[in-house]
Amino acid sequence: MNKIITILVIDDHPLIRRGIRDLVSMDNSFEVVADADNGLSGIELAKSLQPDIILLDFNMDKMNGLETLKAIKAANINSRVIILTVSDNEKNVVETLRAGADGYLLKDMEPEDMLQRLHQVVNGHIILSQKVSELIVRGLHKESSIKAREKTELTQREEQILSLVAKGLSNKVIARQLNIVESTVKVHVKNILRKLNLHSRVEAAVWVVEQKAKKNQGN
Repeated sequence: MNKIITILVIDDHPLIRRGIRDLVSMDNSFEVVADADNGLSGIELAKSLQPDIILLDFNMDKMNGLETLKAIKAANINSRVIILTVSDNEKNVVETLRAGADGYLLKDMEPEDMLQRLHQVVNGHIILSQKVSELIVRGLHKESSIKAREKTELTQREEQILSLVAKGLSNKVIARQLNIVESTVKVHVKNILRKLNLHSRVEAAVWVVEQKAKKNQGN
């Protein structure tokens, strides 16, 4: 007979806790051995029961999911911890995975899909909802694009025009300040946007502000 996989649910919503119990009861491989409505109680139950899986909500009062996760890891509780939440905030995903979460699932996923993912996590896999996976990939693409942009070299004139664009000046005003014709400014702006892979003057202005902020943080 295969070993029953034990689950602890930590979620401050009673309906969610009951719903997870009902869902898990559909699969004879799993058993919810306890649930808790806050992080502190959940940690104590985890210490005493040592469940195979902990399903942990992210948004909870007093002690949120990230704080609870860190406390579980600090207590050397040898359970696989899965964040189960409505939040698809990229920062929350990254922070919890970095803190040692073994998965990040969204509560709107299909029940059968969730049960399948729980089997996967028991077998040592990191499990993510489809939407979360896409979120991470988009984040990596964005990070890659930013790094490429930071390595882009602009000419001295382009740097000069970019700083004036960031101040919100029009091509006509920029041309007058630099004593060049407006059509030349247009060409420079077009080249700047192409080199930086940006799509508008607003994006360029935001880029300049972000770069200045980074430099200030580094000083």
